[in-house]
This record gives sequence, structure tokens and C-alpha cells, in this order.
Amino acid sequence: MSDEIFSPGTEATDLIEPELKEPPRFAVYLHNDDYTSMEFVVQILKEIFFKKEEEAVALMLRVHQEGIAKCGTYIKEVAETKLLQVSKRAREAGFPLLCTMEQE
Repeated sequence: MSDEIFSPGTEATDLIEPELKEPPRFAVYLHNDDYTSMEFVVQILKEIFFKKEEEAVALMLRVHQEGIAKCGTYIKEVAETKLLQVSKRAREAGFPLLCTMEQE
């Protein structure tokens, strides 16, 4: 080891450490349409977003009344997975339910 790197009086706290950053977070939204049933939206909120019955119903009503509601905030990979799960389940059930994500 070279004396040039570590000289007497240099403390470990003086060493440069890389700064760690939190990964960006993405909000996942459900959008209202005239075809997807309220029951299906509640089911999606419970099974994909792990919402309890009361919260799922409240979010479904927000989607219905306001046209959009945020279902959760996740790292990018998790948000993308949830978006794909919603889209796949909606297609399989014959609903046009739209799910989007946006960086916060």
C-alpha cells in the first residue's frame, strides 16, 4: 500500500464514497371507461394492487367519478409489471380498462 493514498491523520470518513440515490418512483393509474365493470376494477385493485375491500371500492369510485385514480407508487420495474398485469387481465375479460404509469 502506498503512503500517498493513506497518510497519517487521514480518517476513514475523509475517503470519497459514491453517493447512492433512490431509484425513481412511478405512479400507476387506472382510467375510467364506459365498458369496464365496477366489480372488475375492484377485483383488479384487490388482486394486483393488494388493496383491501374498502380501499378498492373507494379507488374504483374515484376512477368512476373523477376519470382517473392513482393505485400506487413503485419503482419502474414493479410499475411496468403491474401495468402489464392489468392490461392482460382486462383483455382476457374483454374490457378496455386503461392503466398508465408516470414518473413522479
